[in-house]
Amino acid sequence: MMGCLGNLLWFVFGGAISGLSWCLAGCLWCVTIVGIPIGMQCFKFASLSFFPFGKEVHYGGGMPSLLLNIVWLLASGVPLAIEHLAIGAVLCVTIIGIPFGMQQFKLAKLALMPFGAAVY
Repeated sequence: MMGCLGNLLWFVFGGAISGLSWCLAGCLWCVTIVGIPIGMQCFKFASLSFFPFGKEVHYGGGMPSLLLNIVWLLASGVPLAIEHLAIGAVLCVTIIGIPFGMQQFKLAKLALMPFGAAVY
């Protein structure tokens, strides 16, 4: 019940903007055939960004994930991470917003290294 309520409040107070940003990045990557796998990863994380409560991110992967993360970081990762950090900082101004800000910080880390990450 609390996860559902948290996700609903999250969607209203920053989750919709964050999720749409991931969707936009996914659409831009899918314009090229080579970028489709990266775009599909963006869409997967857009769903996490829309409703993050009750989900955990586990990092793994190897050399292919590292190479994709470097390409991702240069092309799309930094703007998404800055967006999540800025929204998270604004949310942490109030005591009630701290849990939401912490979710934004979790997504900022994901924005920097999305490949090799699995959502549970």
